[in-house]
Amino acid sequence: QVQLVESGGGLVQAGGSLRLSCAASGRTGSMYSMGWFRQAPGKEREFVAAISWSGRSTLYADSVRGRFTISRDNAKNTVYLEMNSLKPEHTAVYYCAAKITYLRDSYYVNNMDYWGKGTLVTVSS
Repeated sequence: QVQLVESGGGLVQAGGSLRLSCAASGRTGSMYSMGWFRQAPGKEREFVAAISWSGRSTLYADSVRGRFTISRDNAKNTVYLEMNSLKPEHTAVYYCAAKITYLRDSYYVNNMDYWGKGTLVTVSS
């Protein structure tokens, strides 16, 4: 089992920045592709960004490409989401997720194995 705990959410004004963190604990000896997802009020959860175990491969939703950056530090078992130029429509609960992989450079956006409980990001206008 892997436990994921997100942090870094909060209230920010439009145009501001936040950095979310997701710390993994438990069975961290395996390789994991990591991803960030979000769920806005009244909407379904959607994909935001993904990163391979190696960190060399990343994928972004069209809506955040160029504005958000995903990264990871395997020595700290932590994945990050740097969010810049935030807009009110970015308001959501942000979740990190992990998927066991045997491929260092692959990322996944579906069928994730583990999920965190989420951190709320609120962007005011």
